[in-house]
Amino acid sequence: MGPLFPAGLPDGFRYEEAVLSRDEEDALLAHIRGVAFADFEMRGVIARRRVAFFGAAYDASRPTAPMPAFLEPLRARTAAWAGVAPEAFAMALINEYRPGAPIGWHRDAPQYELIAGVSLLAACRMRLRPYVSPRELGSGSPRRVATHEIALAPRSAYVISGPARRDYEHSIPPGDALRYSITFRTLR
Repeated sequence: MGPLFPAGLPDGFRYEEAVLSRDEEDALLAHIRGVAFADFEMRGVIARRRVAFFGAAYDASRPTAPMPAFLEPLRARTAAWAGVAPEAFAMALINEYRPGAPIGWHRDAPQYELIAGVSLLAACRMRLRPYVSPRELGSGSPRRVATHEIALAPRSAYVISGPARRDYEHSIPPGDALRYSITFRTLR
């Protein structure tokens, strides 16, 4: 029997483990403990994860705080790895995933281009599948499943750009431990 998922990941998806030391992770977590998280509502449904947005607003109706100083070194390091200027990362999102909190299938909002994320505290799985517009799906469409999967280790980073950004959507199934992710996004 062959592997469940094909080797490799979609073009435009990059991943690297151990981009942070444990001490760097601990320092970020000390700051994150002081962050005011809010419930996240999408299309009238409150997600099980909590969020804190910084920089460019995700939604004009939700004002955001400026980029906090404690994120600046990580933003600069992530930008260098992603090949963009630090200021290109116009927004940051810190997600708090409590045990059992997933994030469903989605592509990031269309006003953003390159997506870079850093995982903290616990590992998780990220699944990817080709994106199909809701208007292309009929009521009798077969159930869609992941075509790629990657384990995101604590202190690891990923970039989603190009075809991986445009042609795929991703999700994270519920985990069994507290996890944080810091996501940086460039504007289109």
